Amino acid sequence: MLPPLGALRVFEAAARLASFSRAADELHVTHAAVSHQMRQLEDWFGRPLFLREKRGVSLAPDAERLAEALSASFERIAAEAEALKLRTKSEITVACIPSIATRWLIPALGDFLAAHPDITVKVIYATAAQRLRETGCDVLITLGADKSDGVLCERLFSRVNRPVASPRYLERKDGLNNAEAIAGADLLHDETTRHWQDWFAKAGLQLAAPRGPVFQDFNLLATAAIAGHGVALCPVEVCRREIANGDLVVLSEISVLEGEGYFLISKASRQKAVSAFCAWFKDVVDPRSGF
Repeated sequence: MLPPLGALRVFEAAARLASFSRAADELHVTHAAVSHQMRQLEDWFGRPLFLREKRGVSLAPDAERLAEALSASFERIAAEAEALKLRTKSEITVACIPSIATRWLIPALGDFLAAHPDITVKVIYATAAQRLRETGCDVLITLGADKSDGVLCERLFSRVNRPVASPRYLERKDGLNNAEAIAGADLLHDETTRHWQDWFAKAGLQLAAPRGPVFQDFNLLATAAIAGHGVALCPVEVCRREIANGDLVVLSEISVLEGEGYFLISKASRQKAVSAFCAWFKDVVDPRSGF
């Protein structure tokens, strides 16, 4: 037959600390509660476990082995409990292209981690050309759909591109309200000049070789546009917050790349943690969420 287990926990703390008051502080109970538990345990054993003295208490000699056994047992229990807790944690790896990572994923990630403390998230870079199987990740957020078997592919943003510029650039280049005026502006390019060529063709103009710097990464292009270096073709949904905040101004409703999009990709048979992450991120990018 075991002694009262709650009283044993109190006894171990009082014995280790040689003080009822310090044991009470450690266990977040009152001094009276500790004294009551010790009297209950001493009644069970039929002998005193502590020597009451003017300056406090000390462990009775024949109770030392019990105190040592309990301390060792509680330490082992604590270690095993922590190990089990760690084993129940889930870790997911998310590969994300930089444009979505910097604008949408990383700014909101703290909310997900706070809501799911049992899930560890590792974020790595992805390229637009990669597909889920190639990354070896649990989640892929990228440009373009993944039509592989066994893959769940969910659309996040349209890639509709329209010309944008910063207010500071528009202060210097007033009147950029039609294709002819935009053709005379400082044009910024994302990897290739072809997108601007396509845009001007759709606007009814033919520009063989639009001038201006070419940026290898969309984040570089967006930074240059916000800094006031010129007019860029940007996906308006991806840059939704910059446009809403007034950092970028849409100059025309003429658009290109309407048929393309950004996608959230995972295995169709995904684990619970991945499902939780995907549901959360879809809510983050939903225009109705207000994030």
